[in-house]
Amino acid sequence: MQLRLSARVLAAAGAIALATVLSSCGFDYATDRVYTPAAGVNDRDAMVDVLGAVVISAQDGSGTFIASFANNDQEKSATVSSIAGTGDDSDVKATDFSPIEVPAGGLVNLATDGGVELTGDQITSGAFVELSIGFSGGETVEVDVPVLPPCHEYEGLDKSGDGSSAEENCAVESPAAGEH
Repeated sequence: MQLRLSARVLAAAGAIALATVLSSCGFDYATDRVYTPAAGVNDRDAMVDVLGAVVISAQDGSGTFIASFANNDQEKSATVSSIAGTGDDSDVKATDFSPIEVPAGGLVNLATDGGVELTGDQITSGAFVELSIGFSGGETVEVDVPVLPPCHEYEGLDKSGDGSSAEENCAVESPAAGEH
């Protein structure tokens, strides 16, 4: 009788241990992944991270590229050597582009530094443009960047075009009574 009780206890303990292992989430937990809730896109594939990239456009055909560049190399500075359209958006060009120096371990925020003016027929509010960003050392990343109107936190950041304001209505409407 004692042997049967031990076997039952052992089987129950094994079942509990097995259930614990099988019910776990496994690897690559969602809470371990980088997530930044924002309108801009991020690319961390190169030594220099492209963070919060957007194109702000008050009028079709031109806009201002805004992003932050974070240099992961703590010893050497890096340079953003080019920004241009690629693929179907290859006619998107940066006007008067000057290389952007990113200090070792540092960050450059184009929103505070004026941004990079772009021209191209694909630049329209609500669209995405595919940009190729080149860095010193030969690294290049391709990023699908959203084109947003100069509303709310992006107000006043579009330096391109004729300086006119966006025709977009930036007001957020409240839902009618009874709607969710």
